Amino acid sequence: MTRPEVALAGSSRGSGPLLQVRDLQVRFTRRGRPPVRAVDGVSFDVAPGQVVGLVGESGCGKSVTSLAIMGLLPGRGVEVGGEVLFDGSDLLTMSKDGLRGLRGRDVAMVFQDPMTSLNPVVPVGTQVTEVLRRHTDLDREQSRAEAEQLLRRVGIPDPSRRLKEYPHQLSGGMRQRALIAMSLACKPRLLICDEPTTALDVTIQAQVLELLKQLVHETGTAMIMITHDLGVVAGICDEVNVMYAGRVVERAGRRELFASPRHQYTAGLLRSIPRLDAVKGGRLTPIPGSASDTLPWDRGCAFAPRCPARAQDCLVPDLELTVDDERPHHRLRCVHPVPPGGGDA
Repeated sequence: MTRPEVALAGSSRGSGPLLQVRDLQVRFTRRGRPPVRAVDGVSFDVAPGQVVGLVGESGCGKSVTSLAIMGLLPGRGVEVGGEVLFDGSDLLTMSKDGLRGLRGRDVAMVFQDPMTSLNPVVPVGTQVTEVLRRHTDLDREQSRAEAEQLLRRVGIPDPSRRLKEYPHQLSGGMRQRALIAMSLACKPRLLICDEPTTALDVTIQAQVLELLKQLVHETGTAMIMITHDLGVVAGICDEVNVMYAGRVVERAGRRELFASPRHQYTAGLLRSIPRLDAVKGGRLTPIPGSASDTLPWDRGCAFAPRCPARAQDCLVPDLELTVDDERPHHRLRCVHPVPPGGGDA
């Protein structure tokens, strides 16, 4: 039995949420073409010391959500609505100068590809110290000493030499660590990680995730982890928001989500990845179609064209995110959910 969601669940950590995203909407407008709703009414909270995941296929709106929070979307051809409250202040209505003062100091972001995020013609040390010089009172020598300490903290060997090198002289894992060092330079209260391990091999990926977990534990930083990799979710996230076609379709704690996914899309994601306990020679079950095979939310469930349980009553306009009475922290947007424990996850 489900009921409409009336409030977001509070975090199990901290005294209250540091970040509150409320009904976030992002539309891309093009001359002569209908607007595209990339993010359509997304809401979630992040508390100090909590890692909240945004999960889904490419094109579901995860990265656009993070760019809207950071105020990094282009100024033209984009319409942003809703509220993004950081410690009570709405980032969407904040001035450009206010955002520049906030970014890097209180809110930082680790981008997906460090090779395109780092300036290829500027030494790594200069890029790290620039953040410190911009947001702290440290002088040049003090900033360089702090930058060296940061590189050492994130596990980069011989940091004094690496500070003088250019991004192309570092391996992929070192570049990602350098980017994390830049993001953590001013001890931000909120860290947004957009697919931080996508281009890394499995060993380096595990090291980066362990580093991020350690930093959250030591500093109490709130973190948003954006990924399509459910293995990353299992390793670091406390709460998971599964997104599809610009909306959150399921929200639950990590353990509950993996033990008993309720939305058909979440169950499909879990069935389509390899498992150590799977029958030898068994085949994976992919989700049919592609992420572009959707319905507009004002006509029904966007996942209906790909859903194995679709029925005529799935065509409910603006389907609500609902709360399971038996699981107060589990929410889903589905007319025919997977029975509890029936997701084969």
